Amino acid sequence: MATQYYTATSLDGFIATEDHSLDWLFPLGDPAESSYPDFIREVGAAAMGSSTYEWMLRNHVKPGTAEQAPWPYEMPVWVFSRRTLPRLEGADVSFVSGDVRPVHAAMLAAAGGRNLWIVGGGDLAGQFHDAGLLDEIIVQIGSVTLGRGQPLLPRRIAFPPLRLISVKAFGTGLAELRYAVPRPDGAGAESSTDCDPIA
Repeated sequence: MATQYYTATSLDGFIATEDHSLDWLFPLGDPAESSYPDFIREVGAAAMGSSTYEWMLRNHVKPGTAEQAPWPYEMPVWVFSRRTLPRLEGADVSFVSGDVRPVHAAMLAAAGGRNLWIVGGGDLAGQFHDAGLLDEIIVQIGSVTLGRGQPLLPRRIAFPPLRLISVKAFGTGLAELRYAVPRPDGAGAESSTDCDPIA
């Protein structure tokens, strides 16, 4: 059971453009032909930021339109936001804010022994790292550069560095790197109740 940040990034380290577009990513490969199907089968709970949730609504669910689709995740999802966001009927989504540690504990309880997925964005993944709760980073690096945008992981992780576990190529456009995240002594040991559910 691991807490994993699984995402894709441009070669120069951005997971999306300044306006949160992923149009650069889709021409690089079919997710069904990557590690994603095996990865998602092992996920029991997920967390994402508000921009990621809103991207899902705009580009996948499209509520209120002729193209409306169901929420794609069966596992419970926690969305971090201090703004009021639209709710989806039938989706197991909880809106929260504050410290990631009590949310992580709730995710562990809900996941049934499966992995936890930190979907994005990069700063949310960084908060789980800061709390000593991030076990792995699985990143697919695309063969494009964006120049600027939403950063992969806006943290300095150098002492100790990440430990490379594996490298895989998917087609000609994506290379997947999998890293173990070392935990400093005592990281993640404290508990907290500073989590504010958003009604």
